Order: sequence, then structure tokens, then C-alpha cells
Amino acid sequence: MKFNSTLFFLLFIPLFSYAQGNTKNGIGAKGYDVVAYFNNNAIVGKSEFQAEHEGVIYKFSSAENKKTFAENPEKYAPQYGGWCAYAMGQRNKKVDIDPETYEIRDGKLFLFYNSFFMNKMDNWLEMGPEKLIPLAEENWRKFKQ
Repeated sequence: MKFNSTLFFLLFIPLFSYAQGNTKNGIGAKGYDVVAYFNNNAIVGKSEFQAEHEGVIYKFSSAENKKTFAENPEKYAPQYGGWCAYAMGQRNKKVDIDPETYEIRDGKLFLFYNSFFMNKMDNWLEMGPEKLIPLAEENWRKFKQ
């Protein structure tokens, strides 16, 4: 059987783009509306309102939020591919998140792991975002290479 490189790229390149961001079935932020976070709401998005950005599909709770995202996706997309901001900065690791544990800081969305007695947003605030953000930025650049 002859190798078809076009078919290979069509089938497998999307997998590589999802591999960097924290997605399930290509859906980012666990299906939560990333625009709603900026209005202090953690709301699950709807399948009828979705948009793609950098290989990740985001869902929105309304057509208005979808439009807002489309006008400036970089503003609303979660930092560090949607991985836990604390773990990215402190441990240089991709750690899953609880989509209801988040912070908007300096106009950016940061998501965190939170399970039972391990709320990493508390650690983030205790250690200091001003210290962790530069570390997380540097670590995320390495993951993206």
C-alpha cells in the first residue's frame, strides 16, 4: 500500500494542535464560556454557539459572547493553553483544571486545578502571581516549541 502524505496530514495534524492545549475532544476550557468569565460568571457554553481559535473549539452561552470572542480571541482564550496556571509557573507541568476555579488578572484568564483540599488558586495567590506569571510564560513557551 502506498503512503499518502496528504491523507496523513489531514488526519493527524489536528491531533498535534490539540496536544498543546488542555482540550477534551478538541473543546477548550472544559466547554465553559471563556467570555463569561470576564463578567465573573463560570457558565457552560452551548454547542450551537462555538468558535475555533488556534485549533481549539470554544463554546459560548450566547451568540453575543461568541461574537465578542471572534472579535478578539487572544483577549479571551485562557492562558497557557487552558492548563493550571499555578502548575505551569511553579512546577513546569501541564495539570488539568476545574473550570469554575479561575482568576481574571490584568485582562487575562487564568484557570486552576481544584479538587478536595487542593485549590491551586490559593497557592497561586499565596506565592504571588507577579512571581509566577513570568515563570509560567517561560515554561509555556517551551511547551509550545
